[in-house]
Amino acid sequence: MKITLISPKGPLYRHRGGIFKKNLRYAPLTLTTLAAYIPPELDATVEIFDEGIEDIDLNLQTDLLGMTVITGNAVRAYELADHFRARGIPVVLGGPHITLAPEDAQPHADAIVVGYAEDTWPQLLRDFAAGQMQARYLQAPDLSLANRPFPKRTMMKRQHYITTHVFEATRSCIHTCEFCVAPTAWGIHPYFKPVEDVVADIKQHWGKRIIFVDLNLISDKDYAARLFEAMIPLKVNWFGLTTTLLGDDENLLQLAARSGCTGLLMGFETISPANLRLTRKGFNSPDEYKSLVQKLHRYGITLMACFTFGLDHDTPEVFMQTARFAIEAGIDLPRYAIVTPFPNTGLYKRLEAEGRILTKNWELYDGQHVVFQPKLMTPEALYAGHEKAWKHTYSASAMATRYLKARIQTPVWWVANMGYRFYANHLKDFYNCDWFIGQRDAEPVINPVYAPASAAAIPADRDNAPCG
Repeated sequence: MKITLISPKGPLYRHRGGIFKKNLRYAPLTLTTLAAYIPPELDATVEIFDEGIEDIDLNLQTDLLGMTVITGNAVRAYELADHFRARGIPVVLGGPHITLAPEDAQPHADAIVVGYAEDTWPQLLRDFAAGQMQARYLQAPDLSLANRPFPKRTMMKRQHYITTHVFEATRSCIHTCEFCVAPTAWGIHPYFKPVEDVVADIKQHWGKRIIFVDLNLISDKDYAARLFEAMIPLKVNWFGLTTTLLGDDENLLQLAARSGCTGLLMGFETISPANLRLTRKGFNSPDEYKSLVQKLHRYGITLMACFTFGLDHDTPEVFMQTARFAIEAGIDLPRYAIVTPFPNTGLYKRLEAEGRILTKNWELYDGQHVVFQPKLMTPEALYAGHEKAWKHTYSASAMATRYLKARIQTPVWWVANMGYRFYANHLKDFYNCDWFIGQRDAEPVINPVYAPASAAAIPADRDNAPCG
């Protein structure tokens, strides 16, 4: 039996883009993890394709094709699925978008996998081999991440990525932020891999610099402490995602630094306390953002801070206010997104009830297009202001100011900032899709000013998730 696994592409996944003519992301874990879960008794051969770095042969031969789908690349995934099914090849769809909107996906697949697939994917394959594959597989209620095989990272074409040294220790998050995919798709119950398994995985695929893709590494602080303690002897440098609550726990922060943490991504989201309360992320405190940046710098930790525009209390002044704040705070890598109501999240349901969803063209659900009616500005103003914030923050003068304020001044700082400067000045180029298999009727774009061209997908393996 031959199994083919595909990650469909979105605009940031194009192999032709990027300041270094290289894919500007780390290697995804999903495909290599699914490959590791194929039951050995099936004696299957497997091939994986990340469409962001290579073209897919539309005439490929396989017995079963599986795709992992996020909202931004759902249209592309459906087009590929319809194409291969028309050729008589069974197609399985899974991933965040499928879990969020199973009814949307079901017509395009022979089977869908809803939720985490550790148990359901192997069962699906056994059923397929026996000629008994079902239409829908649901996450096992007693899911455990213990004693699982490690991802087959050697299957990735590592030369095309920033790094393949990517790891996962936890799943989901304990918070209920309104815009976040996690509580809707997977609930607020976190899942943990045994610390010894994480350490063994790192040792097996060792690299000096590694990335954790967890949505929130500190969902359970006791677990995080055990993990950080166990990582100290490994002498690696790592980057990961946490909430701002890490700054409230000096001991845990110190332990993170000792374990090799050199960079963190945190979702600051907004400088408006009212917006934070509205979106159920009130544990963030804008008054403490600057001191948090300084605290991280004292421990040698650089910060990528994410801000979201378009929340209900945002006015046209928010863009420059936020950009100036990011510069003054000395944030190493500020990052901006337009709030996106991913299907069936709390935000989506609220905006839909208020009649504010402007389009359900999933290609535009990428964090860089306006798909809803903002409350205190026009869609055009939101798109233009978001772009203005990017360009101002990564202007030469603003970069120099942030550099002088940063306590961590290394060549890597400049490399990362120059990459983001390139991105900031080419937003429309990055978010422009051109890969359709054939002509099709698309839902009309409401206003080409704020939704230029046709676009898809936002970065990362957990890409439907917010900043943290």
